[in-house]
Amino acid sequence: AYLVDDAEFDRQIDELGVTEVGTAAGMYIERGMYKIKKAIQNFFRELLELLFQAAALTIDTIRTFFLIVLAILGPIAFALSVWDGFQSTLVTWIQRYIQTYLWLPVADLFSTILAKIQVLMLQNDISELTNNPAADLDSSNTCYIIFMIIGIIGYFTIPTVSGWIIQAGGAGNYNRAVNTTAMQGGSVVGSVAGGVAGNLAGRAGKLLK
Repeated sequence: AYLVDDAEFDRQIDELGVTEVGTAAGMYIERGMYKIKKAIQNFFRELLELLFQAAALTIDTIRTFFLIVLAILGPIAFALSVWDGFQSTLVTWIQRYIQTYLWLPVADLFSTILAKIQVLMLQNDISELTNNPAADLDSSNTCYIIFMIIGIIGYFTIPTVSGWIIQAGGAGNYNRAVNTTAMQGGSVVGSVAGGVAGNLAGRAGKLLK
């Protein structure tokens, strides 16, 4: 208790008296080391909290920027998709737009999980302090720092998870189906055009005869 409570520290120092100078010096050193340790922990905790908030804001900002760019490129992708060889342009644009749009729901789901874990951590700390007011919460602070690191890394995996959702939803199969249909349609049109051209050429030859 004397590490965190100044009154308790002064009381124990007064009880030692002048005969226990070595013990008092050891208490001063131990208290100083404890304060340095707490200062370092608080610094890392505040730094990780800042990075945690920055990661969430970065994902949201990049998502908005990507959606604006994709909205601008949408008409261009639609125009190019009518040309032979560019049939997959529109499907690719739709796939990327949906994938980017899903960043927000995935981020909300991840934030909900983090909030639930944080509530459980706080409840555990409250329970420990209720049962033992002098309980040491250093382990909880360490868990909180690790929790922040997990959150920072998790936010930057949101684009990857959104891509998994698109692939699991069958977007790749849909893209291949559209390309196959377009190729078949082009073959049919080419066959019809060739047949019409051959028929006209045959009639023209008969007329010349």
